[in-house]
Amino acid sequence: MKKSKTAPSATAKSQAFPRLMITPTVLVLLVMTAYPVAYTCFYSFTNYKYPKPWKFLGLKNFVSLLTNSAFRTAIWNTVKFCILAVVFEVVIGLLLAAFVNSFGHGKKVLVVLFLLPYLLPQITVALTWKMMLSKNYGIVNQVFAFLHLPTHNFFMEVGTAFNTIVLIDVWQNVPFVFLMLYAMLQSVPDSQYEAAKMDGANAVQTFFHVTIPNIRDGILLCALLRTIDSFRLFDKVNVLTGGGPAGSTSTITQFLYNYGIKNLKFGYGSAGALLMALLVLLLSSVYIRRTIR
Repeated sequence: MKKSKTAPSATAKSQAFPRLMITPTVLVLLVMTAYPVAYTCFYSFTNYKYPKPWKFLGLKNFVSLLTNSAFRTAIWNTVKFCILAVVFEVVIGLLLAAFVNSFGHGKKVLVVLFLLPYLLPQITVALTWKMMLSKNYGIVNQVFAFLHLPTHNFFMEVGTAFNTIVLIDVWQNVPFVFLMLYAMLQSVPDSQYEAAKMDGANAVQTFFHVTIPNIRDGILLCALLRTIDSFRLFDKVNVLTGGGPAGSTSTITQFLYNYGIKNLKFGYGSAGALLMALLVLLLSSVYIRRTIR
């Protein structure tokens, strides 16, 4: 009888200890994550503008956003940027990973060199490119002028501003995809490459029939992570163009900053943040369903 009484007590203690240890982490997550999310959801249905008292509006903020042509343009710019950036980053990162993995020596040096852009802060990258592409003193326009080519005000022309920001983002974030896929390539069995070689497969056939099938889940994971991160683009746009010219580079986050946070319209901004979260979930659902399957 004594054993039957002491055994449950020991089990209860062994179960209580890990719960006690994770309690501080759970509390921090609740304060830092759950509370802000609940706060945002609540104020998205109000007209809260600091420091004025709030009033419940129902769905008026959401209707106002969805009927705003500038917000719809920002959505389209964000989705377009996300698709272009993710496609280029995944494709270029995959090719770089396969290229470096084919080297017999010098891999470590190449890995370090390719990672350098990703190690720089986004603001530093934006300011550096802003100087290089400056209309007046940028080295790129100076080279164009030397070659008797037309110069451009890259960040103030509708035809170049959006594509320039895509280029800068791809340059900085390709190393992230490269590193993840390069690490996954190390797990591909050499026996599969040897079998493909014995079957007479060339480099292209080996790449599509051996390399890609083995790291397909890794490619999808990179696409998912880059989709989520690209959708939150703000720093580069805010520093380089501020959403201009003529709204051609305005993203959802830049729109919410200009028309919500900047004017202290937290209710309006909260509604936009919820819509952005829903769009991210919608775009990510394809990858999530594929991963679960």
